[in-house]
Amino acid sequence: MNQPIQTPAPSTLAAVMEMDGQEVSFTPGETIYEVSQRMGRQVPTLCYDDRLDPFGGCRLCVVEVEGLRNPVASCTTKATPGMKVHTKTPTLERHRKTLLELVVSENPKATIDPLRGSASQELVQLRTRYGVTGERFAGHHSGQSRTDDANPFILRDYDQCISCYRCVRVCAEQEGDYAISVRGRGFETKITTEFDGLLQDSACTFCGQCVQTCPTGALADRKAMRAQADPEPIAATRSVCPYCGVGCSVDLLSKGDKLVGIRPARDGGANLGALCVKGQFAFDFVQHEDRLRTPLVRGDDGTLRPASWDEALDRAAAGFAKALHDHGRHSTYAIASGRAPHESAYAIQKLIRATSGTNYVDNCSRA
Repeated sequence: MNQPIQTPAPSTLAAVMEMDGQEVSFTPGETIYEVSQRMGRQVPTLCYDDRLDPFGGCRLCVVEVEGLRNPVASCTTKATPGMKVHTKTPTLERHRKTLLELVVSENPKATIDPLRGSASQELVQLRTRYGVTGERFAGHHSGQSRTDDANPFILRDYDQCISCYRCVRVCAEQEGDYAISVRGRGFETKITTEFDGLLQDSACTFCGQCVQTCPTGALADRKAMRAQADPEPIAATRSVCPYCGVGCSVDLLSKGDKLVGIRPARDGGANLGALCVKGQFAFDFVQHEDRLRTPLVRGDDGTLRPASWDEALDRAAAGFAKALHDHGRHSTYAIASGRAPHESAYAIQKLIRATSGTNYVDNCSRA
């Protein structure tokens, strides 16, 4: 019996539209902005983060669609079959430059240290691209920095804020914390916490998501900025966070041989640009003056002295053997991290069961 022909669901069928005179295919549900990025068009934006719901607030990403009277925000407009879109025209470029002049009039700082955050250069780059100085418009400024917030992790330099709301949205949509929100309207608009307090008194978990999405550096990595006076170039090295078994991908920022900051990897399969407070900010131990650089063993006089790895491992093995000989197999046990990777959990249980002949293995998950 012949089987009916299976056809893909309508949502998976490719459709065709025209962009800047070129036919392009797209999947129904894609926005014009998503199509433009895939096609390599340089459509500017300041309020867009691909992890967040489209917002359409900055209006820099507007494009012309034939048949429509006014330009539309490409990040919130779905592509449709047969649509003819123009992403760059003299009119659009004048519109974008005027909008940037208005934005920069409230954001006069022309240079922002890249150590502030992974997205901190977005406005600076657009200023350079459009030759915007901020001198065309002048007037009242909104936003006021919270110099009284002395938390050690996040600088709240709201003099650089443009009210794109990316920080508020990432806190709500990605973290579910709702620790920061928007207060006021017009020039009185400000990013704040409940009761306009300090971050440490709010629901903030100091994950740093708001820092890494901010396009102006208004929210900044305070710990990384300690190295901004160092003239060494910034180098980024991909690694994996060591704190638990999730395996978050991170980029280690260094100047010379010194680790100066950590950023979540946007393309990390386990975290997709997210980190906890430890993964983001707890790295001072790497270069701490008290960190052990060689194994230590205790001498006959009771003091610790440097030793080789072979001597230290032999001393540890002898200690296990003595405990087993003097007190029996139940005198040793292991406590492992409840968030360690499977390989580590296997290794610790194998060590105790094979060397001691006991099942005394526990974890710290109840702590």
